Amino acid sequence: MAIRDDLHTIQPELMNITRLFGIAEESWGETPRFSFTAEETDGQFRITFTDSISGEKYTGVCDVPADADVRLCALHRKRAARRLCKQSLYDLCRRVTGFHPTWGSSTGVRPTHLMYEALARGMTMEQAIVQMQREFDMTEEKARLLSEIITTQQKLPAPGDNFADVYIGIPFCPTRCTYCSFSSGELGDGRLVEPYLTALFREMEATARLLGDAGKTLRALYIGGGTPTALNEDQLRRLLRHMKQLYPNACEYTVEAGRPDSITRGKLEAIRDAGVGRISINPQSMVDRTLQVIGRGHTAKQVEEAYALARDVGMGHINMDIIAGLPGENTADFAYTLDCAKRLRPESLTVHTLAIKRSSKLALDKAPLPDADTAAAMVAMSTVTAREMGLEPYYLYRQKFMAGNQENVGYALPGHACLYNVDIMEENTHILAMGACGISKRVFPEEGHIERAPNVGNIQQYIDRVDEMIERKRALFLGGEGE
Repeated sequence: MAIRDDLHTIQPELMNITRLFGIAEESWGETPRFSFTAEETDGQFRITFTDSISGEKYTGVCDVPADADVRLCALHRKRAARRLCKQSLYDLCRRVTGFHPTWGSSTGVRPTHLMYEALARGMTMEQAIVQMQREFDMTEEKARLLSEIITTQQKLPAPGDNFADVYIGIPFCPTRCTYCSFSSGELGDGRLVEPYLTALFREMEATARLLGDAGKTLRALYIGGGTPTALNEDQLRRLLRHMKQLYPNACEYTVEAGRPDSITRGKLEAIRDAGVGRISINPQSMVDRTLQVIGRGHTAKQVEEAYALARDVGMGHINMDIIAGLPGENTADFAYTLDCAKRLRPESLTVHTLAIKRSSKLALDKAPLPDADTAAAMVAMSTVTAREMGLEPYYLYRQKFMAGNQENVGYALPGHACLYNVDIMEENTHILAMGACGISKRVFPEEGHIERAPNVGNIQQYIDRVDEMIERKRALFLGGEGE
């Protein structure tokens, strides 16, 4: 197999590399700014990139992987060739621009995987930190952040092929946030809620049978959305009753109660009575001006009232989500949100960096956003605040188009890391996902790949086609065996 065969679909990944350096996507037009030659000689891959503007060239070389298993050998060859191609372009761009991205050449969603790979090769943690800096050009700060996260994850119950997580999606929200790109619907008059729950309960029942038929043990269960607490009290109680009956004995239960304007005492009591130990109440910002801009439909005062109510009801683990880089905010605004977090004392704090998806209203409106340096300063401030609160980082992921090429980090008090968050980010556990937009995943660790069975995103189509969604999961985990 020629090296070119391994690289014939590489351009989108190369665009991710040049984006790190602020190079416009137009540079990949009909006459690309960057071109490369690739060859395989004497057991090595050799890739040379040329910049047509500066005339600079860079050549990268690596050994060709070998494996007795033909299929695994092809997979490892492809990975090595693509990684070398991206790294070579990165090295050329760094030489041409003089800019050093803090995450180096890593563009993937899950940079922890790179460090896990190093540890799997027998390196110590300190050696892996050095390897991240040397091989991927990460700053020491980012490499040590990965090491902290992995150290925390290693304290959690180990995943395995006999476990599966369950996700239940509620695709309704009181209003739609302007930064949101999820296929959630505004609650509106609520006419779709009951038909949706009828379909969802059917899928929950069938998936509980599938869990047993596939020989999997429930590990963690997460009810997300959307906003599950957009349901009324009776609807939420019925959902939680079905959950408890069909999916008992999970290591952990989480319910997203993200919008404080959707929370009532009755809903919190229903969550508590169902044995759920972890909820999220997510302000995103504690600045009222910002909340209006992003379409949250609530005030900072309502966030504080929701926290007080949850504590009064007896919720022992509350997560708070905040976003760095929201439109119109400066570091003083973000510092105020962090001060509020310190006062409310959530057991876990998830700090997102705003990522503008093309389908979000913010992207359509071209809202003014903080620059890269401001976003980086905000993320640095959140790290300091989390440590002052006694929180430790436990999971991390990155997205395209993030302000300042930063990251999303989940922090938690010792013993409060969310197992489901770790599993979904590290992709080391099977996922059985129900509801509109749910994506079930079957992990094949030895082969290093994942197969997926997505549910449709449109709410009405989900209601009409729920039996098809059930069969997709059965085909994924049982090879299409009927019920």
